[in-house]
Amino acid sequence: MKRRFLITGATKGIGLALSHLLVAQGHDVVGIARHAADYPGTLVTADLGHRAETADALADLTARFHFDGVVNNVGLVRAEKLGEVTLDALDAVLSVNLHSAVQSVQALLPGMRAQGWGRVVNISSLTILGMPERTAYAAAKAALVSFARSWAVELAPTGITVNAVAPGPTETELFRENNPPGSDGEALYLSGVPMGRFGKPAEVAATIAFLLSEEAGFMTGQTLFVDGGASLGKAGFA
Repeated sequence: MKRRFLITGATKGIGLALSHLLVAQGHDVVGIARHAADYPGTLVTADLGHRAETADALADLTARFHFDGVVNNVGLVRAEKLGEVTLDALDAVLSVNLHSAVQSVQALLPGMRAQGWGRVVNISSLTILGMPERTAYAAAKAALVSFARSWAVELAPTGITVNAVAPGPTETELFRENNPPGSDGEALYLSGVPMGRFGKPAEVAATIAFLLSEEAGFMTGQTLFVDGGASLGKAGFA
């Protein structure tokens, strides 16, 4: 069955790979991103760290389209040592990662409830298991797992499933901004991945697409790690 999904942070990395995969599977995709870009579906530009701008974009989209699910993929990293974390940076990371997720699900919830079917996938991170200089980011991504568990219980009788995906180090623009090739950060990440390589956006996208599928209807409240085995015993290098 053809579905329509909303994807935040849709024009790069995992979000873009997922968009292409869903279109190839015959679905419609609507993306939200900060900047315009070449995109395989409908794209709306909005700053998801800004409450009013996010609310306006979602109101416009839900008035124009019916949605079957949402992937809360947008992310913001502020890599800071504990003693250097500022409250402004903490607020910015929490706003982009968490506020936008709540707003997106709230906007789509009435339509999904009405049809008795829906999918919500929150994109978390392996950093929730512990990573230096990720105080704000790991906290936000851990909260997305908590959101998934709480929402899954609340929505279980409605036909709406809620799950999370926690990628390990993946070759995305966001990852490379903080871990350039040849850097100490790159070496640290690789040392913690038993497979000895970084993930590909398409590999993470495939897991997300499964959770959005009809076949995943009996799975809810779960977090799937897509990490080359990094969560098995070297969590500190996620």
